[in-house]
Amino acid sequence: MQTSSHSLPYEKNAFGDAPDGRAVSLYRLTNANGTRATLCDYGATLVSLELPDDSAPGGVSDLVLGFDTAEQYWENRPFFGATVGRYANRVAGGRFTLDGVDYTLAVNDGPNHLHGGPTGFHRRLWQVEPAGDGARARFSLLSPDADEGYPGALFVSVSYELTPDNRLIIEYSAETRSPTVVNLTHHSYFNLTGSVGANRATSIEGHVLSLAADTFTPTDAHQIPTGERRSVSGTPFDFREPTPIGARIGLSDPELSVGSGYDHNFVIDGWDGSLRPVAEVFEPTTGRTLVVSTTEPGLQFYSGNHLRGVRGKGGRVHAARDGFCLEAQHFPDSPNQPSFPSTVLRPGQTYRQTTQYAFGRR
Repeated sequence: MQTSSHSLPYEKNAFGDAPDGRAVSLYRLTNANGTRATLCDYGATLVSLELPDDSAPGGVSDLVLGFDTAEQYWENRPFFGATVGRYANRVAGGRFTLDGVDYTLAVNDGPNHLHGGPTGFHRRLWQVEPAGDGARARFSLLSPDADEGYPGALFVSVSYELTPDNRLIIEYSAETRSPTVVNLTHHSYFNLTGSVGANRATSIEGHVLSLAADTFTPTDAHQIPTGERRSVSGTPFDFREPTPIGARIGLSDPELSVGSGYDHNFVIDGWDGSLRPVAEVFEPTTGRTLVVSTTEPGLQFYSGNHLRGVRGKGGRVHAARDGFCLEAQHFPDSPNQPSFPSTVLRPGQTYRQTTQYAFGRR
């Protein structure tokens, strides 16, 4: 049942209940072109991104993987569409030292801490409010001191804006009461064919990817960066020229073997904190494009290697590589890697990040 006011920049609808009984809601942003971004306050999650498409059932194509019910998002092991934190990606051994104090985090990925832990930001009910003019909504969350082992109470906000020219702009901010580490990201799985429902199965291996990255950070057997920044030249990680995702994904390469495909941090060339394009994806059968711009120093490219068996929208059981992620963030394990850009946030400072996903056609 719709519960929105026409004065709001979004439609609000009921979406079931959280595990603690609180109501979960959907928030739909719509632009003048008929593009719709549907968000959920459980995990500050992007549930669907629907573009008009006369050739698709219902006249729209949904470009992101997800679930049909709030209950399915309680687990959300793939992190479909979620806002991830307090620290996105992996922290080795679930441990780090800050200002001479050792901290122990929850371990939920073999020996490592991953994406904020088992009850990270993707499993929290966020507060929601309008965010200025246009199709915008802002989600906010208070993460208490010692939350999943992290020091310092942290106030976080994430705003989503859907622009008239089909850009989804995500802006993050955070402030802390004690020194801590912060690394936030957006975790949508995209498939530009729109084949996220039960009856339309298309791998993303034919999508053509280009990345503005001369180097990447190789990892050990537990997918923790070794500290090296390795040239992509002559490796399967060279996407400086447009290359199909599946072109080299099956090659015999130690880095690809560890994660059964791509799941690596790419170092953005000439990073200076300004918002600029860092990746482009082209889907040949539909002509759709996705351009990713960010202020972050790294982009984690994940080729959906472990989606096999996940039941998503329309009851579809996903196969490996049904979707890809381009997660703008700081590098994995930065709290334990002094040579990486710092993720430390101190009282009086404000963490800020902007990531933009722009959709078009050729």
